Amino acid sequence: MTLGSDDSLYPIAVLIDELRNEDPALRLNSVRRLRTIALALGEERTRRELIPFLNENSDDEDEILLAMAAELGEFVSLVGGPEHAQVLLLPLETLATVDETVVRDRAAESLIAVASAMPVPALVEFFVPALQRLAGKEWTARVSATRLFTPTYARCPPEHRPDLLRAFLALTKDETPMVRRAAAQALGDFAQVVEPEPLSAELLPAFLQLTRDDQDSVRLIAVEACGPLAKVLPREAVYEHVLPVLQHFALDKSWRVRYNVAQQLPALAEVLGGEATRAELLPAFVRLLRDGEAEARAAAAARVATVARLLPAQEVLDQLLPPVKELAGDGNQYVRAALASVVLELAPVVGKAATIEHLLPVFLSLLKDEWAEARLNIIGKLDQVNQVIGVDLLAQSLLPAIKELAEDRNWRVRLAIISHIPLLAGQLGADFFEQKLGQQCMRWLQDTVFSVREAATNNLRSLAQEFGADWAREHVVPQVLALAGHQNYLYRITVLAAVSSLAAVVPRDTLCNAMLPTVVERAKDRVPNVRFNAAQLLERLAGLVDPPVVDQVIKPVLAELAADRDADVRFFATHALAACDDLAAMA
Repeated sequence: MTLGSDDSLYPIAVLIDELRNEDPALRLNSVRRLRTIALALGEERTRRELIPFLNENSDDEDEILLAMAAELGEFVSLVGGPEHAQVLLLPLETLATVDETVVRDRAAESLIAVASAMPVPALVEFFVPALQRLAGKEWTARVSATRLFTPTYARCPPEHRPDLLRAFLALTKDETPMVRRAAAQALGDFAQVVEPEPLSAELLPAFLQLTRDDQDSVRLIAVEACGPLAKVLPREAVYEHVLPVLQHFALDKSWRVRYNVAQQLPALAEVLGGEATRAELLPAFVRLLRDGEAEARAAAAARVATVARLLPAQEVLDQLLPPVKELAGDGNQYVRAALASVVLELAPVVGKAATIEHLLPVFLSLLKDEWAEARLNIIGKLDQVNQVIGVDLLAQSLLPAIKELAEDRNWRVRLAIISHIPLLAGQLGADFFEQKLGQQCMRWLQDTVFSVREAATNNLRSLAQEFGADWAREHVVPQVLALAGHQNYLYRITVLAAVSSLAAVVPRDTLCNAMLPTVVERAKDRVPNVRFNAAQLLERLAGLVDPPVVDQVIKPVLAELAADRDADVRFFATHALAACDDLAAMA
């Protein structure tokens, strides 16, 4: 490849030379800028020179090949659009055969992207033969080919689909386990685009064969197709063929297979309905909840609410609640966290009385769990239990635990609690909230972690919007301003942040007579960080108060700060003064 003598193209010439450089770092840099090279060369020269050059130089280091595979997936517009997209197939086909898995996967993704841009006639003429070539090459190419059948089959005319189906079925019987594993992984998606007749007559038997494979890794992946197949097969076929597979694999010797069963079981249950779930799947699911491997128990625990919604309430109480109670005290923290993420969803299923009797102790146990993620997962679903048991019982049973978590040693737990305070506030009412959680909201303003303090200031605004401006003036503003003289400058900055958050939701007289004087006072703080935060806040307040207040109070303070000895204070004060002048000009 050569360029003309135009000096403006010299950098492009350098990039092209770097494609041949012995230094891998330079070659990688050039590959990552292939779009720039292609734009400089133009569409015709990119097709005629650059793409063949890349194909000839596809024997390189994995990192370079990975970058090349990613770039080529976005090259359709650079080679002249969809009508010329087929020129990209050869280098991508080559990349789809290399040994490194991540390169093959990225090449397959790019092939799919190119295929989706190709017109159907071009897809049939160029892409289908490329796919069939991959399916007949070495095992690495055959692995890549398994990912390409679904998008190709979906767009191909009906007369070409039987050949594609036969090629895919051949890969499900391949002599190499890695190819069969890849085919099993692709089977679920492929089933979504295959017509009902070949689905039942040809693809279903291939699935059943994969589930009997002698390789654990193949059976493990084959289980993942149960859910997708259940969605497209007739209910009778699901009951006759897919259900026995799942029941059998629930007892498989490999815990990874049982883990996948736990993931697929809810999808099958939704297809079969409540009665079949109770009779055929519930025993297997209960066994998984008590599985000897923690990973399988966690997978089942995370889906207990999905299964419960398909069952009568009494069946949930009799069959599912006993293992659920056991899992709340499981020795594995990931199992408890998985349960905590869904257990509150059982409350609407079993009703108020059963929730109070059976589930509340589980909730409280997980709210006090030693592992932070379990506590966080419970906190995130508190609104669901409140809808069932009501605000009074929530206050009696859960609020003590919530107040304890509000001071949790893990700052992320404290942050999560704050995010749910506005929701609790709306359910508890102003008086009850102020009595139970009001002081805690103020204590968060003095938290040692900035993210918690920041969330606390936003929380105050949400509470003011929930309970009204008068409530905020009486219960929030005085307590916030009382911290303005705190010896720790970080808390004084937090007060300014709280004022900024509340300014738009409190009455204007409160803003001018109580909050603005505090900001003016902080503008004289001994710490520059406080002063420039005050300057930023004064700029915001200028848009919320009357022009005389801006001229008589805000601008004189900013003028003084504009002459401050600290450069940052001067910068923000000058910016704020300019903003005030702009406001005056627009008035």
